[in-house]
Amino acid sequence: MRFKSIIATAMMMPAVALAWPWSTDMMNQPSIKPQEGRMLDFPARSIPVGGIPTTVADREASKGMSNPIEASSESISKGRTLFKIYCAACHGMTGGADSPVSGKIGAIALNDSYVQENLTEGWLWGTITFGSYVMPAYGVPQGKRGSNDLNVEERWHVVNYIKNGLVKDHAATTTAAAK
Repeated sequence: MRFKSIIATAMMMPAVALAWPWSTDMMNQPSIKPQEGRMLDFPARSIPVGGIPTTVADREASKGMSNPIEASSESISKGRTLFKIYCAACHGMTGGADSPVSGKIGAIALNDSYVQENLTEGWLWGTITFGSYVMPAYGVPQGKRGSNDLNVEERWHVVNYIKNGLVKDHAATTTAAAK
């Protein structure tokens, strides 16, 4: 009988040892966690890196904005890459609204004359930033970023591609497919 009680006591020792104060989670220690407390001022002579500030509140307000990034071949190439990652699923690889989901969600063809001639670069940027009826927002300028968000500069690269490279890519793809 005594032997059984010794075995039972020995079996309970690990449970007792785990209940001591030294077994607390290391996350709960005295330290400053990210996003806690007051943010310190930037050091003197510091230079902000990246980003173009914006103060527009909605898509309508962005209509008159001008593109601060030149439509260079580098910008158009970056925009093409981002377009294929973020936009092609709904608008098609060449912007012709020819993806499997385009008809189901009402995605518009970005390479048609209405978009190319009538929609301003600011309007396109605002649509990417704030979304539309069906399209989600891919950038929120108030700093509340999500996992799919493009920064301000990346959105302007996509606009450069839509306005300056998309029609050429669509024509090249259509010509290649016809052969």
